[in-house]
Amino acid sequence: MIATRPLFELRLRVPTIVDVGDTPLGRRRIATVAGGEFSGERLRGEVVATPAGDWLLQRSDGVTVLDVRLLLRTDDGESIYMTYRGLRHGPADVMARVAAGEPVDPASYYFRMVPIFETASKKYEWLNKIVAVGTGRREAQGPIYSIEEVL
Repeated sequence: MIATRPLFELRLRVPTIVDVGDTPLGRRRIATVAGGEFSGERLRGEVVATPAGDWLLQRSDGVTVLDVRLLLRTDDGESIYMTYRGLRHGPADVMARVAAGEPVDPASYYFRMVPIFETASKKYEWLNKIVAVGTGRREAQGPIYSIEEVL
């Protein structure tokens, strides 16, 4: 059994997704992250809108691969660079509803991510030394993740 403890909830605002089209690797889309917020017992703050984005790849097997880069600013002014890779997939009808921004039970599809943190902050340097995992759900305004530290 893997033990975890809550790190924070991350809410992203994704107003625009540019469809690059079908590339040799799959259908490439680039999502603009226009901000957001994160909140947990040990840290909280905002997602800085620039630079931030998600380089999505829709594979031929129906899996969407996430490649996200964000700058987090804590409520006490510290900067944390966060990147994550993830996978999202499910039955075609469920994923069509997710893509349309409809409310969908997150238990009906798979949405997982693995974040990495980088900071120069002495207060938050412990983030540089942890492994974390997250589960997500997609809502109309953007994804929401529950992120856990692996103990």
